[in-house]
Order: sequence, then C-alpha cells, then structure tokens
Amino acid sequence: MKLSALRMLTAIASLGAGFSAAVCNAYALDAKLDCRSSPHDFIAPLLDGQSIDPKPMRIEANSVNAFRPARGSDLMAFGFHVHAVFGYEQNDPIFKQGSGQPVTHPTYGVVVTGSAASVEASVRRAGSDAVVRDVVPLFLTAVFCNGR
Repeated sequence: MKLSALRMLTAIASLGAGFSAAVCNAYALDAKLDCRSSPHDFIAPLLDGQSIDPKPMRIEANSVNAFRPARGSDLMAFGFHVHAVFGYEQNDPIFKQGSGQPVTHPTYGVVVTGSAASVEASVRRAGSDAVVRDVVPLFLTAVFCNGR
C-alpha cells in the first residue's frame, strides 16, 4: 500500500512540474489587460508575433472581432489559458466591420478557461480594473476592458 501511495505522489509531482514548466513558457497577456491600452495596442502585437490567427474566427454584429490563438501559441492571462482574444476600435483597419451597429467605445479582452470567481480573484490580485463576466458558467470567462 505504501508503494502505491508513493507512486501516486510521484505522478502528481511529475504532472505539477510539467504544468509549471508549461506555464513558465507561456506568453502572458496580464500587463496589457490593465485597461490602459487601446484595442489596437493589444491586438497588433499579437498579430505581428503570429500569436493569434490573422483572420477573425467570429465577427459579432456589433463589430467585435474574436481571434483564435495560433497553433502552438500558449497565451495565458492571469494564470489561465486563453481560449480567444477579442477587440474592436472604430476606424482601425485591424478590425472588420460587423453586420449591425458597431460598438461606440473601444473594447478588448480575452476569453479564458476557468470560473468567473477564480478568474476575478486573479485579476484583482494583479491590480487590473478589467471587467470579468461568465461566458459559459464554471468553464469560460471573459476578461475585458472598455473605454479609452
């Protein structure tokens, strides 16, 4: 029985070491989610660095563009895996126009894998004023900045 408990602890420790190594190599977006950037300043470096696909995976009627992380990129925000990056700013050629009335205020952010409560706690610990909202409760959460 002691041998199996030791094997289990070894397996857990190995998984933890592998996970922390992956997180250490991740590209963190925390600093840009301080809500002091513009959508252009947030999205352009990700496009230039090929961290997100250049073609939006979705364009909402209000013109908010959602971009998928590029294959092999490991985007993180506040310790959570980034599922999508989004933004819109009027008259910026990076963003494609939707079919409806565009949002009037610049907006940008990410959708991460994690519950809103845990994401909100990490966002506040980091000192960000970003808005945190459920996308799919207990699974996907949006972190976004409006204004500027």
